[in-house]
Amino acid sequence: MGRSMMPTVKHWRKSSWPLWQKQRFLNGTTKKQMSFKRYVPAMIFASCLGTYLDLLLVEKQLYSFPVRILPDLFQINIMFTLIGLPVGTAVFLYNAEKMRPSWRIGFVLFLAVAMAVAEQLSETMGWFSHGPQWRHSYSFFGYMIFMWLVLRFHRWMNN
Repeated sequence: MGRSMMPTVKHWRKSSWPLWQKQRFLNGTTKKQMSFKRYVPAMIFASCLGTYLDLLLVEKQLYSFPVRILPDLFQINIMFTLIGLPVGTAVFLYNAEKMRPSWRIGFVLFLAVAMAVAEQLSETMGWFSHGPQWRHSYSFFGYMIFMWLVLRFHRWMNN
């Protein structure tokens, strides 16, 4: 008797059965990729981490916020930590997820330089002031480590 061949069944990409199809939207992304909820834990983490770092560094008199909302109540610029950091984190994570690892490293380095420059510009505008012992290289390395931690936390939460 001859050996019988068993047919191999493969998934057909253009199958009409709904369970086999990924739901795609107009721009080609899947529902999982579009979900804003995936970013919320990292946004909260970034906001908390940024708030505590600001409180610590202001207490150590390394920098201060001359212009801030409710100066009698808050030592830090609470609007930045409650609005700026979460929105910036979502934008950063959304873009970083779409990049290859080598581009992502360059993106983090670019943002760290851009944030250090933005810090110096905000100092000239009077929104921010550094203490005498502050070095601007601290800002570059601090933002780089901060973004790396937020990215690692985001990946950990979504795996």
